Amino acid sequence: MIEATAVTGMVIASSPINEYDRRIVLLTKERGKITAFARGARRQYSPMLASTQLFAFGTFRVIEGRNAYTLTGAEITNYFEIIPRDPMKACYGSYFLEMAGYYARENNNEVELLKLLYQTLRILCRDVVPYPLIRVIFELRTFVVNGEYPEAFHCVICGSEEGLNHFSPVRSGILCDRCLAEGGTVLPLSPSALYAIQYIITSPIERLYTFNVSPEVLHELQKIMEGYIRRHIDRDFKSLEILDVMTNMGTF
Repeated sequence: MIEATAVTGMVIASSPINEYDRRIVLLTKERGKITAFARGARRQYSPMLASTQLFAFGTFRVIEGRNAYTLTGAEITNYFEIIPRDPMKACYGSYFLEMAGYYARENNNEVELLKLLYQTLRILCRDVVPYPLIRVIFELRTFVVNGEYPEAFHCVICGSEEGLNHFSPVRSGILCDRCLAEGGTVLPLSPSALYAIQYIITSPIERLYTFNVSPEVLHELQKIMEGYIRRHIDRDFKSLEILDVMTNMGTF
C-alpha cells in the first residue's frame, strides 16, 4: 500500500469532476503547485467536503500519481470562511488566488508565495487596510517573490539616486528627471509613492500590511501596477475582470 505524504498548503482552485469528485489545485510549501483529485468529496457527508473548498489552508495528505495526486485526507487550520460570504472579499480573494496560481510552479520552492498569500488573506478578513491598497501590495510583492520586480532605488538608465520622479513600465523601473525622454510613456511618481514601493519590495512579509497611504498616493500606485502588469503578464485573469467591472460600477 502506498503511503500518503503530508504537505502544508492552500486550495487555490477547485472544480467538480464527475458526479461526486472534486479536482483541486494546492499551493504547497513542500512541492509548489500540485493538482489533486478528491474522490467522493462532493458527497453531502464527505469528510473532505469542506477541505476542498477555495481558501482552505492546512495539512493535506496526498498520494502521488503519474500526472496528479490523490487527496486522502486533510486537517484544516484556517478556512477563511469570512471571504466567500462577502462578495467584495470574495472578488479580491479570488484574484489573489488566481495570480498566485499563475506564478506558482510544481516542485518549486513556493514558501514565500504561500506566506504572502496567507498573510494577504488574513488582512483581507480584518478590514483594517483598504482593499485597493491590499491589491497593489500583493501585486507588487508577488513580482518580488517571482524575481521580476521593478527597479525602485535608482534610475534604470543612468543609475542616479536623485530626482526620481517618474516610473516607466517599458523600462521596468523609475527614472530621474534627466532621463525622462528615454523612458517612453511614463507615470508621475511622488516621494510618498516611491517610499511605499520601496517599503513593499524590502519589508518582511509579516510587516507588509502595516501602513496606509493617501488617496492620491494610492491612485499613483494603482496606475503604476496597472501599467507594469500589462507589460509583464501575458494573460487575462477572469477574477480580475469581474473585480474591475464591479469596481467601475461602483459596487465596491
